[in-house]
Amino acid sequence: MAAALQYHEATKHSPMSVRMNAHHLDFANQPLPFKIYSNLSPFKLPQEFPQTGIAALSAIAESIRPEMASVPDLSALAQILYFSAGITRARKYPGGQIYFRAASNTGALYEIELYVVCGDLDGLQAGVYHFSPAEFGLRKLRDGDHRGLLVAATAQELSVTHAPATIVCSANYWRNAWKYQARTYRHFGWDNGTLLANMLAMATARHLPAKVVTAFVDDQVNRLLDLDTEHEVAFSLVAIGKQGEPVRSSSVAIETLQLQTVPLSGSERDYPLMRETHLALSFASADEVRKWQTSSTPQPASGTQAGQRIPLAPLEDDEISKDPIEHIILRRGSTRQFSNEPISFAQLSTVLERSSRGFPADFHRPGHALFNDMYLIVNAVDGLAPGAYYFDREERVLELLKEGNFRAEARFLGLEQDLPGDAAANVFFMADLTRILGIYGGRGYRAAQLESGVLGGKMYLSAYALGFGATGLTFYDDEVTRFFSPHAEGQSAIFLMCFGHKLRSGK
Repeated sequence: MAAALQYHEATKHSPMSVRMNAHHLDFANQPLPFKIYSNLSPFKLPQEFPQTGIAALSAIAESIRPEMASVPDLSALAQILYFSAGITRARKYPGGQIYFRAASNTGALYEIELYVVCGDLDGLQAGVYHFSPAEFGLRKLRDGDHRGLLVAATAQELSVTHAPATIVCSANYWRNAWKYQARTYRHFGWDNGTLLANMLAMATARHLPAKVVTAFVDDQVNRLLDLDTEHEVAFSLVAIGKQGEPVRSSSVAIETLQLQTVPLSGSERDYPLMRETHLALSFASADEVRKWQTSSTPQPASGTQAGQRIPLAPLEDDEISKDPIEHIILRRGSTRQFSNEPISFAQLSTVLERSSRGFPADFHRPGHALFNDMYLIVNAVDGLAPGAYYFDREERVLELLKEGNFRAEARFLGLEQDLPGDAAANVFFMADLTRILGIYGGRGYRAAQLESGVLGGKMYLSAYALGFGATGLTFYDDEVTRFFSPHAEGQSAIFLMCFGHKLRSGK
Protein backbone atom coordinates (compact mmCIF):
# COMPACT_ATOMS: atom_id res chain seq x y z
CA MET A 1 0.00 0.00 0.00
CA ALA A 2 2.74 2.46 0.99
CA ALA A 3 4.69 1.83 -2.23
CA ALA A 4 1.67 2.66 -4.40
CA LEU A 5 0.92 5.89 -2.55
CA GLN A 6 4.58 6.90 -2.61
CA TYR A 7 4.79 6.26 -6.35
CA HIS A 8 1.60 8.20 -7.02
CA GLU A 9 2.80 11.15 -4.98
CA ALA A 10 6.26 11.12 -6.59
CA THR A 11 4.83 11.20 -10.13
CA LYS A 12 2.28 13.96 -9.70
CA HIS A 13 2.28 16.80 -12.20
CA SER A 14 2.14 20.39 -10.99
CA PRO A 15 2.83 23.68 -12.76
CA MET A 16 6.17 23.78 -11.00
CA SER A 17 7.18 20.16 -11.72
CA VAL A 18 6.37 20.50 -15.41
CA ARG A 19 8.34 23.74 -15.76
CA MET A 20 11.32 22.40 -13.81
CA ASN A 21 11.55 19.17 -15.83
CA ALA A 22 14.49 19.44 -18.22
CA HIS A 23 13.61 16.21 -20.05
CA HIS A 24 13.70 16.39 -23.86
CA LEU A 25 12.87 13.89 -26.57
CA ASP A 26 15.91 12.32 -28.24
CA PHE A 27 14.39 11.24 -31.54
CA ALA A 28 17.63 9.62 -32.66
CA ASN A 29 17.17 7.21 -29.73
CA GLN A 30 13.40 6.71 -30.05
CA PRO A 31 12.42 3.10 -29.27
CA LEU A 32 11.22 0.70 -31.90
CA PRO A 33 7.42 0.42 -31.80
CA PHE A 34 7.55 -3.40 -32.09
CA LYS A 35 9.06 -6.29 -30.18
CA ILE A 36 11.05 -8.34 -32.66
CA TYR A 37 12.41 -11.80 -31.88
CA SER A 38 15.71 -12.23 -33.71
CA ASN A 39 15.41 -15.95 -34.51
CA LEU A 40 11.66 -16.60 -34.64
CA SER A 41 9.57 -16.19 -37.76
CA PRO A 42 5.87 -15.38 -37.43
CA PHE A 43 3.15 -17.26 -39.20
CA LYS A 44 0.57 -14.95 -40.72
CA LEU A 45 -2.89 -14.66 -39.27
CA PRO A 46 -5.99 -14.55 -41.50
CA GLN A 47 -6.94 -10.99 -42.42
CA GLU A 48 -10.37 -11.58 -43.93
CA PHE A 49 -12.92 -11.34 -41.13
CA PRO A 50 -16.67 -11.88 -41.13
CA GLN A 51 -18.75 -8.83 -40.30
CA THR A 52 -19.98 -9.14 -36.73
CA GLY A 53 -23.12 -7.09 -37.34
CA ILE A 54 -23.09 -6.01 -33.69
CA ALA A 55 -23.68 -2.28 -33.19
CA ALA A 56 -20.77 -0.57 -31.48
CA LEU A 57 -22.77 0.88 -28.61
CA SER A 58 -24.17 -2.59 -27.86
CA ALA A 59 -20.74 -4.26 -27.96
CA ILE A 60 -19.30 -1.56 -25.70
CA ALA A 61 -22.02 -1.84 -23.06
CA GLU A 62 -22.68 -5.58 -22.97
CA SER A 63 -20.82 -8.82 -22.28
CA ILE A 64 -21.47 -12.50 -22.93
CA ARG A 65 -22.41 -14.63 -19.94
CA PRO A 66 -20.09 -17.64 -19.54
CA GLU A 67 -22.89 -20.18 -19.36
CA MET A 68 -22.51 -22.09 -22.61
CA ALA A 69 -19.43 -23.51 -24.28
CA SER A 70 -17.93 -20.96 -26.66
CA VAL A 71 -14.53 -21.70 -28.18
CA PRO A 72 -12.78 -19.27 -30.55
CA ASP A 73 -11.23 -20.49 -33.77
CA LEU A 74 -8.17 -18.93 -35.36
CA SER A 75 -10.28 -16.42 -37.30
CA ALA A 76 -12.05 -15.16 -34.17
CA LEU A 77 -8.77 -14.92 -32.26
CA ALA A 78 -7.13 -13.04 -35.15
CA GLN A 79 -10.07 -10.63 -35.34
CA ILE A 80 -9.87 -9.89 -31.61
CA LEU A 81 -6.11 -9.32 -31.81
CA TYR A 82 -6.37 -7.07 -34.86
CA PHE A 83 -9.09 -4.82 -33.46
CA SER A 84 -7.30 -4.65 -30.10
CA ALA A 85 -3.70 -3.99 -31.13
CA GLY A 86 -3.38 -4.31 -34.89
CA ILE A 87 -2.05 -1.59 -37.21
CA THR A 88 -5.01 0.28 -38.67
CA ARG A 89 -3.25 3.15 -40.46
CA ALA A 90 0.16 4.67 -41.09
CA ARG A 91 1.30 8.26 -41.48
CA LYS A 92 4.53 9.43 -43.05
CA TYR A 93 6.56 12.27 -41.58
CA PRO A 94 10.04 13.67 -42.46
CA GLY A 95 11.85 11.27 -40.13
CA GLY A 96 9.96 8.13 -41.06
CA GLN A 97 6.52 6.66 -40.46
CA ILE A 98 4.12 6.25 -37.52
CA TYR A 99 2.04 3.11 -37.38
CA PHE A 100 -1.22 3.76 -35.56
CA ARG A 101 -2.99 0.88 -33.88
CA ALA A 102 -6.57 -0.01 -33.09
CA ALA A 103 -6.61 1.34 -29.52
CA SER A 104 -5.57 4.69 -28.15
CA ASN A 105 -2.13 4.86 -26.54
CA THR A 106 -0.22 7.64 -24.81
CA GLY A 107 2.14 9.28 -27.28
CA ALA A 108 1.40 6.56 -29.88
CA LEU A 109 4.29 4.61 -28.32
CA TYR A 110 2.43 1.30 -27.83
CA GLU A 111 4.20 -0.23 -24.87
CA ILE A 112 1.58 -2.99 -24.43
CA GLU A 113 2.47 -6.39 -25.90
CA LEU A 114 0.04 -9.30 -26.31
CA TYR A 115 0.68 -13.02 -25.84
CA VAL A 116 -1.68 -15.94 -26.39
CA VAL A 117 -1.67 -19.05 -24.18
CA CYS A 118 -4.05 -21.65 -25.61
CA GLY A 119 -5.00 -25.27 -25.99
CA ASP A 120 -5.65 -26.74 -29.41
CA LEU A 121 -8.00 -24.45 -31.35
CA ASP A 122 -9.44 -24.86 -34.82
CA GLY A 123 -6.55 -23.62 -36.97
CA LEU A 124 -4.04 -23.14 -34.13
CA GLN A 125 -2.01 -25.68 -32.17
CA ALA A 126 -1.67 -25.45 -28.41
CA GLY A 127 1.18 -23.21 -27.37
CA VAL A 128 2.42 -19.88 -26.08
CA TYR A 129 2.57 -17.20 -28.76
CA HIS A 130 3.62 -13.56 -29.13
CA PHE A 131 1.38 -11.38 -31.27
CA SER A 132 3.31 -9.37 -33.85
CA PRO A 133 1.33 -6.37 -35.18
CA ALA A 134 4.01 -5.54 -37.76
CA GLU A 135 3.53 -8.79 -39.67
CA PHE A 136 0.07 -9.48 -38.25
CA GLY A 137 1.19 -12.87 -37.14
CA LEU A 138 2.02 -15.06 -34.16
CA ARG A 139 5.46 -16.22 -33.09
CA LYS A 140 5.43 -19.47 -31.17
CA LEU A 141 7.47 -19.27 -27.98
CA ARG A 142 6.51 -22.65 -26.49
CA ASP A 143 4.90 -25.81 -27.85
CA GLY A 144 2.12 -27.56 -26.00
CA ASP A 145 -0.69 -26.68 -23.64
CA HIS A 146 0.59 -24.48 -20.80
CA ARG A 147 -2.78 -23.21 -19.60
CA GLY A 148 -2.39 -25.16 -16.37
CA LEU A 149 0.41 -22.81 -15.37
CA LEU A 150 -1.97 -19.85 -15.68
CA VAL A 151 -4.58 -21.75 -13.67
CA ALA A 152 -2.00 -22.21 -10.90
CA ALA A 153 -0.80 -18.60 -11.15
CA THR A 154 -4.36 -17.29 -10.78
CA ALA A 155 -5.20 -19.65 -7.88
CA GLN A 156 -7.79 -21.47 -9.99
CA GLU A 157 -9.63 -18.37 -11.19
CA LEU A 158 -12.74 -19.90 -12.75
CA SER A 159 -12.65 -17.98 -16.04
CA VAL A 160 -9.01 -18.98 -16.65
CA THR A 161 -9.70 -22.60 -15.64
CA HIS A 162 -12.34 -22.86 -18.38
CA ALA A 163 -10.73 -20.61 -21.01
CA PRO A 164 -9.71 -22.20 -24.34
CA ALA A 165 -7.34 -19.21 -24.72
CA THR A 166 -6.00 -16.52 -22.44
CA ILE A 167 -4.44 -13.33 -23.75
CA VAL A 168 -1.68 -11.96 -21.54
CA CYS A 169 -0.98 -8.23 -21.71
CA SER A 170 2.53 -7.12 -20.81
CA ALA A 171 4.03 -3.64 -20.63
CA ASN A 172 7.47 -2.44 -21.69
CA TYR A 173 8.99 0.26 -19.45
CA TRP A 174 11.32 2.01 -21.88
CA ARG A 175 9.06 2.27 -24.91
CA ASN A 176 6.82 4.70 -23.02
CA ALA A 177 9.34 6.11 -20.52
CA TRP A 178 11.38 7.48 -23.44
CA LYS A 179 8.83 10.31 -23.43
CA TYR A 180 6.95 10.12 -20.15
CA GLN A 181 9.69 9.07 -17.71
CA ALA A 182 8.61 7.53 -14.40
CA ARG A 183 4.95 8.50 -14.90
CA THR A 184 4.88 5.64 -17.41
CA TYR A 185 3.72 3.17 -14.76
CA ARG A 186 0.41 5.04 -14.63
CA HIS A 187 0.24 4.76 -18.41
CA PHE A 188 0.49 0.97 -18.16
CA GLY A 189 -3.02 1.03 -16.71
CA TRP A 190 -4.38 3.65 -19.12
CA ASP A 191 -2.95 2.07 -22.27
CA ASN A 192 -3.65 -1.51 -21.29
CA GLY A 193 -7.16 -0.37 -20.36
CA THR A 194 -8.03 1.34 -23.65
CA LEU A 195 -6.77 -1.75 -25.49
CA LEU A 196 -8.94 -3.95 -23.25
CA ALA A 197 -11.99 -1.83 -24.04
CA ASN A 198 -11.56 -2.82 -27.69
CA MET A 199 -10.81 -6.44 -26.81
CA LEU A 200 -13.87 -6.84 -24.60
CA ALA A 201 -16.12 -5.23 -27.21
CA MET A 202 -14.79 -7.50 -29.97
CA ALA A 203 -15.18 -10.59 -27.79
CA THR A 204 -18.81 -9.60 -27.20
CA ALA A 205 -19.30 -9.05 -30.93
CA ARG A 206 -17.97 -12.57 -31.57
CA HIS A 207 -20.27 -13.97 -28.85
CA LEU A 208 -17.36 -14.99 -26.63
CA PRO A 209 -17.25 -14.43 -22.88
CA ALA A 210 -14.16 -12.48 -21.79
CA LYS A 211 -12.97 -11.56 -18.31
CA VAL A 212 -10.11 -9.33 -17.19
CA VAL A 213 -7.93 -10.95 -14.52
CA THR A 214 -5.49 -8.82 -12.54
CA ALA A 215 -4.62 -11.20 -9.68
CA PHE A 216 -1.89 -13.68 -10.53
CA VAL A 217 1.53 -14.75 -9.32
CA ASP A 218 3.63 -12.34 -11.34
CA ASP A 219 6.84 -14.33 -11.53
CA GLN A 220 5.07 -17.44 -12.83
CA VAL A 221 3.43 -15.56 -15.69
CA ASN A 222 6.60 -13.64 -16.51
CA ARG A 223 8.55 -16.91 -16.66
CA LEU A 224 5.96 -18.52 -18.90
CA LEU A 225 6.35 -15.64 -21.38
CA ASP A 226 10.14 -15.63 -20.94
CA LEU A 227 10.12 -11.92 -20.10
CA ASP A 228 13.17 -9.94 -19.05
CA THR A 229 11.50 -8.24 -16.10
CA GLU A 230 14.05 -5.45 -16.02
CA HIS A 231 12.37 -4.27 -19.20
CA GLU A 232 8.92 -5.89 -19.56
CA VAL A 233 6.34 -7.30 -17.13
CA ALA A 234 2.97 -9.04 -17.33
CA PHE A 235 0.20 -6.63 -16.33
CA SER A 236 -3.18 -8.29 -16.96
CA LEU A 237 -4.82 -11.41 -18.37
CA VAL A 238 -7.99 -11.81 -20.39
CA ALA A 239 -9.70 -15.20 -20.38
CA ILE A 240 -11.38 -15.68 -23.78
CA GLY A 241 -14.20 -18.15 -24.38
CA LYS A 242 -15.42 -21.05 -22.28
CA GLN A 243 -14.99 -24.79 -22.51
CA GLY A 244 -16.83 -27.34 -20.41
CA GLU A 245 -13.85 -29.37 -19.23
CA PRO A 246 -11.69 -27.42 -16.75
CA VAL A 247 -7.94 -27.17 -17.19
CA ARG A 248 -6.02 -28.71 -14.34
CA SER A 249 -3.62 -26.61 -12.35
CA SER A 250 0.03 -27.31 -13.11
CA SER A 251 3.13 -26.46 -11.10
CA VAL A 252 5.66 -28.03 -13.45
CA ALA A 253 8.96 -26.14 -13.64
CA ILE A 254 9.10 -23.92 -16.70
CA GLU A 255 12.20 -23.92 -18.88
CA THR A 256 13.97 -20.60 -19.46
CA LEU A 257 14.10 -19.89 -23.18
CA GLN A 258 16.39 -16.85 -23.25
CA LEU A 259 15.02 -15.78 -26.60
CA GLN A 260 16.88 -12.93 -28.26
CA THR A 261 15.06 -9.75 -29.21
CA VAL A 262 16.17 -6.70 -31.17
CA PRO A 263 17.09 -3.81 -28.82
CA LEU A 264 14.48 -1.06 -28.80
CA SER A 265 17.03 1.77 -28.76
CA GLY A 266 20.73 2.38 -28.90
CA SER A 267 20.55 3.12 -25.18
CA GLU A 268 17.87 3.05 -22.51
CA ARG A 269 17.43 5.17 -19.42
CA ASP A 270 16.32 3.28 -16.35
CA TYR A 271 13.66 4.65 -13.99
CA PRO A 272 14.07 2.42 -10.92
CA LEU A 273 10.99 3.85 -9.20
CA MET A 274 8.73 2.07 -11.70
CA ARG A 275 10.38 -1.32 -11.32
CA GLU A 276 10.50 -1.02 -7.54
CA THR A 277 6.83 -0.06 -7.43
CA HIS A 278 5.80 -2.91 -9.70
CA LEU A 279 7.75 -5.40 -7.58
CA ALA A 280 6.09 -4.08 -4.43
CA LEU A 281 2.66 -4.49 -6.03
CA SER A 282 3.38 -8.02 -7.31
CA PHE A 283 2.03 -11.27 -5.88
CA ALA A 284 4.61 -13.89 -4.89
CA SER A 285 2.28 -16.80 -4.07
CA ALA A 286 -1.12 -18.28 -4.80
CA ASP A 287 -2.08 -17.53 -1.20
CA GLU A 288 -1.71 -13.80 -1.89
CA VAL A 289 -3.88 -14.21 -4.98
CA ARG A 290 -6.58 -16.05 -3.00
CA LYS A 291 -6.56 -13.30 -0.38
CA TRP A 292 -7.19 -10.75 -3.15
CA GLN A 293 -9.98 -12.89 -4.60
CA THR A 294 -11.80 -12.97 -1.26
CA SER A 295 -11.26 -9.31 -0.33
CA SER A 296 -14.30 -7.26 0.50
CA THR A 297 -15.22 -4.77 -2.19
CA PRO A 298 -15.94 -1.03 -2.10
CA GLN A 299 -19.59 -0.21 -1.59
CA PRO A 300 -21.23 2.57 -3.61
CA ALA A 301 -20.54 5.92 -1.98
CA SER A 302 -23.37 7.54 -0.06
CA GLY A 303 -21.94 11.05 0.04
CA THR A 304 -23.97 14.14 0.67
CA GLN A 305 -25.76 15.69 -2.27
CA ALA A 306 -24.24 18.97 -3.38
CA GLY A 307 -26.82 20.45 -5.72
CA GLN A 308 -29.36 19.95 -8.47
CA ARG A 309 -29.56 16.38 -9.74
CA ILE A 310 -30.21 15.89 -13.45
CA PRO A 311 -31.19 12.39 -14.65
CA LEU A 312 -29.40 11.12 -17.73
CA ALA A 313 -31.47 11.09 -20.92
CA PRO A 314 -29.63 8.66 -23.22
CA LEU A 315 -30.67 7.94 -26.78
CA GLU A 316 -32.92 4.96 -27.41
CA ASP A 317 -31.56 1.99 -29.35
CA ASP A 318 -33.48 2.99 -32.49
CA GLU A 319 -31.91 6.47 -32.36
CA ILE A 320 -28.26 5.40 -32.42
CA SER A 321 -26.01 4.28 -35.23
CA LYS A 322 -26.07 0.60 -36.14
CA ASP A 323 -22.48 0.73 -37.41
CA PRO A 324 -20.73 -2.44 -36.22
CA ILE A 325 -18.02 -2.21 -33.61
CA GLU A 326 -15.18 -2.98 -36.02
CA HIS A 327 -16.16 0.00 -38.23
CA ILE A 328 -16.04 2.33 -35.23
CA ILE A 329 -12.64 1.00 -34.12
CA LEU A 330 -11.24 1.70 -37.57
CA ARG A 331 -12.78 5.18 -37.52
CA ARG A 332 -11.46 6.06 -34.07
CA GLY A 333 -8.47 8.35 -33.57
CA SER A 334 -7.30 10.82 -30.97
CA THR A 335 -8.81 14.24 -31.68
CA ARG A 336 -6.10 16.90 -31.96
CA GLN A 337 -8.34 19.99 -31.99
CA PHE A 338 -11.89 20.49 -30.78
CA SER A 339 -14.32 23.08 -32.09
CA ASN A 340 -16.60 24.97 -29.72
CA GLU A 341 -19.60 23.27 -31.31
CA PRO A 342 -21.81 21.68 -28.64
CA ILE A 343 -22.84 18.07 -28.33
CA SER A 344 -26.34 17.24 -27.07
CA PHE A 345 -27.25 16.17 -23.56
CA ALA A 346 -28.62 12.95 -25.06
CA GLN A 347 -25.21 12.24 -26.61
CA LEU A 348 -23.34 12.94 -23.37
CA SER A 349 -25.86 10.81 -21.47
CA THR A 350 -25.36 7.95 -23.91
CA VAL A 351 -21.57 8.06 -23.57
CA LEU A 352 -21.81 7.99 -19.77
CA GLU A 353 -24.51 5.34 -19.60
CA ARG A 354 -23.06 2.91 -22.16
CA SER A 355 -19.48 3.13 -20.92
CA SER A 356 -20.05 2.93 -17.16
CA ARG A 357 -22.00 -0.31 -16.80
CA GLY A 358 -18.86 -2.08 -15.62
CA PHE A 359 -17.17 -5.05 -17.28
CA PRO A 360 -16.20 -8.61 -16.32
CA ALA A 361 -13.11 -8.41 -14.12
CA ASP A 362 -11.83 -10.17 -11.03
CA PHE A 363 -12.10 -6.88 -9.11
CA HIS A 364 -15.69 -6.15 -10.22
CA ARG A 365 -18.46 -7.88 -8.34
CA PRO A 366 -22.18 -7.41 -8.94
CA GLY A 367 -23.74 -4.66 -6.87
CA HIS A 368 -20.46 -3.06 -5.86
CA ALA A 369 -18.92 0.25 -6.79
CA LEU A 370 -16.35 0.97 -9.45
CA PHE A 371 -12.94 2.00 -8.16
CA ASN A 372 -13.18 5.30 -10.04
CA ASP A 373 -15.64 8.14 -9.56
CA MET A 374 -16.36 10.44 -12.49
CA TYR A 375 -16.38 14.23 -12.31
CA LEU A 376 -17.17 16.46 -15.29
CA ILE A 377 -16.48 19.94 -16.56
CA VAL A 378 -19.23 20.70 -19.07
CA ASN A 379 -18.38 23.47 -21.54
CA ALA A 380 -20.90 23.11 -24.39
CA VAL A 381 -23.70 20.57 -24.02
CA ASP A 382 -27.11 21.55 -25.38
CA GLY A 383 -29.68 21.06 -22.63
CA LEU A 384 -27.17 21.12 -19.75
CA ALA A 385 -25.84 24.22 -18.04
CA PRO A 386 -22.06 24.75 -18.20
CA GLY A 387 -20.41 23.86 -14.92
CA ALA A 388 -18.78 21.19 -12.77
CA TYR A 389 -20.67 17.96 -12.11
CA TYR A 390 -20.39 14.64 -10.30
CA PHE A 391 -21.74 11.56 -12.09
CA ASP A 392 -23.71 9.35 -9.71
CA ARG A 393 -23.39 6.05 -11.55
CA GLU A 394 -25.76 4.16 -9.26
CA GLU A 395 -28.63 6.61 -9.76
CA ARG A 396 -27.66 7.55 -13.33
CA VAL A 397 -27.79 11.27 -12.57
CA LEU A 398 -25.46 14.23 -12.88
CA GLU A 399 -25.12 16.26 -9.70
CA LEU A 400 -24.35 19.94 -10.17
CA LEU A 401 -21.40 21.01 -8.02
CA LYS A 402 -21.03 24.55 -9.34
CA GLU A 403 -22.44 26.32 -12.35
CA GLY A 404 -20.38 28.55 -14.64
CA ASN A 405 -18.04 28.79 -17.59
CA PHE A 406 -14.93 26.82 -16.64
CA ARG A 407 -13.20 26.57 -20.01
CA ALA A 408 -10.12 28.37 -18.65
CA GLU A 409 -10.02 26.10 -15.62
CA ALA A 410 -10.39 22.98 -17.78
CA ARG A 411 -7.53 24.15 -19.98
CA PHE A 412 -5.33 24.73 -16.93
CA LEU A 413 -6.18 21.41 -15.27
CA GLY A 414 -5.37 19.53 -18.50
CA LEU A 415 -1.72 20.58 -18.31
CA GLU A 416 -2.52 23.99 -19.85
CA GLN A 417 -3.47 22.42 -23.18
CA ASP A 418 -6.22 23.81 -25.41
CA LEU A 419 -8.01 20.47 -25.83
CA PRO A 420 -9.94 20.37 -22.53
CA GLY A 421 -10.77 24.06 -22.80
CA ASP A 422 -12.17 23.64 -26.32
CA ALA A 423 -13.91 20.30 -25.65
CA ALA A 424 -17.66 20.10 -25.16
CA ALA A 425 -17.18 18.06 -21.99
CA ASN A 426 -14.39 16.56 -19.90
CA VAL A 427 -14.57 13.52 -17.64
CA PHE A 428 -12.05 13.28 -14.81
CA PHE A 429 -11.65 9.84 -13.28
CA MET A 430 -10.87 10.08 -9.57
CA ALA A 431 -10.32 7.44 -6.90
CA ASP A 432 -10.04 7.34 -3.13
CA LEU A 433 -6.71 5.52 -3.18
CA THR A 434 -6.35 5.32 0.59
CA ARG A 435 -9.71 3.53 0.85
CA ILE A 436 -9.07 1.26 -2.16
CA LEU A 437 -5.59 0.28 -1.05
CA GLY A 438 -6.86 -0.34 2.47
CA ILE A 439 -9.21 -2.99 1.02
CA TYR A 440 -7.11 -4.40 -1.83
CA GLY A 441 -3.54 -3.59 -0.85
CA GLY A 442 -1.08 -2.26 -3.39
CA ARG A 443 -2.55 -4.36 -6.20
CA GLY A 444 -5.61 -2.13 -5.98
CA TYR A 445 -3.52 0.69 -7.47
CA ARG A 446 -2.93 -1.32 -10.64
CA ALA A 447 -6.64 -2.16 -10.80
CA ALA A 448 -7.71 1.48 -10.34
CA GLN A 449 -5.46 2.68 -13.16
CA LEU A 450 -6.53 -0.20 -15.42
CA GLU A 451 -10.23 0.37 -14.74
CA SER A 452 -9.94 4.05 -15.68
CA GLY A 453 -8.33 3.04 -18.97
CA VAL A 454 -11.05 0.51 -19.80
CA LEU A 455 -13.84 2.98 -18.99
CA GLY A 456 -12.02 5.72 -20.89
CA GLY A 457 -11.58 3.38 -23.85
CA LYS A 458 -15.30 2.63 -23.84
CA MET A 459 -15.98 6.37 -23.83
CA TYR A 460 -13.60 6.80 -26.77
CA LEU A 461 -15.54 4.27 -28.83
CA SER A 462 -18.92 5.61 -27.70
CA ALA A 463 -18.02 9.13 -28.83
CA TYR A 464 -17.00 7.97 -32.29
CA ALA A 465 -20.11 5.82 -32.57
CA LEU A 466 -22.15 8.98 -31.91
CA GLY A 467 -20.32 11.03 -34.52
CA PHE A 468 -17.90 13.20 -32.54
CA GLY A 469 -14.35 12.92 -31.24
CA ALA A 470 -12.46 12.20 -28.05
CA THR A 471 -8.98 12.12 -26.60
CA GLY A 472 -7.29 11.11 -23.36
CA LEU A 473 -5.05 13.54 -21.51
CA THR A 474 -2.88 13.99 -18.48
CA PHE A 475 -3.42 16.66 -15.82
CA TYR A 476 -2.23 18.60 -12.80
CA ASP A 477 -3.03 16.10 -10.06
CA ASP A 478 -3.68 18.12 -6.91
CA GLU A 479 -5.25 21.00 -8.81
CA VAL A 480 -7.93 18.62 -10.15
CA THR A 481 -8.79 17.52 -6.62
CA ARG A 482 -8.91 21.11 -5.41
CA PHE A 483 -11.18 22.18 -8.26
CA PHE A 484 -13.81 19.54 -7.49
CA SER A 485 -13.56 19.86 -3.71
CA PRO A 486 -15.11 19.78 -1.19
CA HIS A 487 -17.03 16.98 -2.95
CA ALA A 488 -13.82 15.33 -4.18
CA GLU A 489 -11.81 15.84 -1.00
CA GLY A 490 -9.53 12.85 -0.42
CA GLN A 491 -9.75 11.72 -4.06
CA SER A 492 -6.79 11.35 -6.41
CA ALA A 493 -6.92 12.20 -10.11
CA ILE A 494 -6.43 9.06 -12.21
CA PHE A 495 -7.30 9.81 -15.87
CA LEU A 496 -8.92 12.46 -18.08
CA MET A 497 -11.13 12.06 -21.15
CA CYS A 498 -12.24 14.97 -23.36
CA PHE A 499 -15.15 14.93 -25.86
CA GLY A 500 -16.39 17.17 -28.61
CA HIS A 501 -16.65 17.81 -32.31
CA LYS A 502 -13.41 17.95 -34.23
CA LEU A 503 -12.28 21.31 -35.53
CA ARG A 504 -12.81 21.13 -39.25
CA SER A 505 -9.98 22.26 -41.51
CA GLY A 506 -10.27 25.88 -42.55
CA LYS A 507 -12.03 26.96 -39.40
